[in-house]
Amino acid sequence: MLMKNINVLIVEDENDIANIIRDYLSVHQFDSHIVRTGHEAILYLQESAPDFVILDLSLPDCDGIEICRKIREHSNVAILILSARGSDTDKVLGLGFGADDYMTKPFSLSELVARINAHLRRQDRWLQDHDVQKDVIHIDNIVINKQEYLFLRDNKPIPLSAKEFELLFFLAKNRNQVFSKSQLLDAVWGYDTYGDENTITVYIRRLREKVEINPSHPVYLQTVWGVGYKFSTSNHV
Repeated sequence: MLMKNINVLIVEDENDIANIIRDYLSVHQFDSHIVRTGHEAILYLQESAPDFVILDLSLPDCDGIEICRKIREHSNVAILILSARGSDTDKVLGLGFGADDYMTKPFSLSELVARINAHLRRQDRWLQDHDVQKDVIHIDNIVINKQEYLFLRDNKPIPLSAKEFELLFFLAKNRNQVFSKSQLLDAVWGYDTYGDENTITVYIRRLREKVEINPSHPVYLQTVWGVGYKFSTSNHV
């Protein structure tokens, strides 16, 4: 895996669960820091730069989804929501506010580590690609700069989370090629065994709101019914 020590922030108010996660991650050579409130999480992130965040939704001082939103305003760190809430609504809300992954309690510690490793491996490969390829994609009034994780529309920067950018870049680089949801999970998230295909639906909707002039009638991020999605340039190259 990666050579440097990986730091994981655990935002969990249940002491037993937080300590079990910390101890298990320690066995797998992760450094962990536990905070028990949303306020403590924000303070920690203002002073430190963890490589991964495990975020409980039910915190004593606020809703974890709100903390996820606040983190995304300033950081692209990978966020995995860990919650006793298992409804699709909570999953969609969490992913909609910038989470990269979602697990429900009770959960498998080995699966948790597998998901963390998958996200980190994918990010590591992405960074290695930056060293080899300085890709900048220009399509109409759109610029997608992989080296700087920069997205411009009409010369104006529009903020994207790390996973939003990676999904957009992958589709744009392979424009006019159709990918299934499972293929996109594997390509961008680095796994498909544990992936929830609803993740792709949520991210495509969020990207359309930022990429398309009219998200209800997308020109670029098109759905191919029964198959998946593609970045279309058929009418404007």
